[in-house]
Amino acid sequence: MRELVRTNDQVLVSAVGALLDGAGIRHFVLDQNMSVIEGSIGILPRRILVGDDDATAARRLLSEAGLGHELRPDN
Repeated sequence: MRELVRTNDQVLVSAVGALLDGAGIRHFVLDQNMSVIEGSIGILPRRILVGDDDATAARRLLSEAGLGHELRPDN
């Protein structure tokens, strides 16, 4: 699994998820339910991960959608 995006912005999480869904790229949003623990103040970022085989296509998709600046470094 590779991390694509890490953000506190729930709208961005939804937008990235919609783009990936539209392209048929399976993804996982981690830490989405941490707001219960943190008191719903949004300080813990959500992480969006994709499989290793889909990472290149997902990164290209987000870059073409103008969200390249949100991508985590690809290690």
